[in-house]
Amino acid sequence: MKYNKAIFPGSFDPITLGHIDLIESSLTLFDQIIIGVGINKEKKYMFNIKDRKHFIELVFKNEKRIIVKEYRGLTTDFCKQEKVTHIIRGIRNNIDLEYEKTIAFTNSRLNKKIKTIFLLATNKYHFISSSVVRDIILSKGHLDSFLPKEVIDEILNKNLI
Repeated sequence: MKYNKAIFPGSFDPITLGHIDLIESSLTLFDQIIIGVGINKEKKYMFNIKDRKHFIELVFKNEKRIIVKEYRGLTTDFCKQEKVTHIIRGIRNNIDLEYEKTIAFTNSRLNKKIKTIFLLATNKYHFISSSVVRDIILSKGHLDSFLPKEVIDEILNKNLI
């Protein structure tokens, strides 16, 4: 059964090949994916929200079923605003699973209509995390195995680091 649309929320600081793999997998389940670029007051970001949103738009510029939106506050409120009942989350390991289960249970308490769908990261990308990628960026390491070319080019050409 294919559903109408879902939200894939995250900070995407920056969007990685692992995120892209999960988003592309999501398109087999949903007609439309809203990528929600969130602001978490507790996090310190490498890239501002405009840049993070722009990176995603560059990567998916030819995919009409992807919409990229910024949001603040609770993901469940964003879901309500967008009239979405499904949230997509990626799982790389057991630590992610435990953390994401807690968030999913909390979200369902906040809004009983919300269902979280967990997608397992593929073997090719399960080791990638944005925090590790940020360290590689700061150390001026090679990014080809972690980030899409469009994002690497933007970071380097616009001196965003």
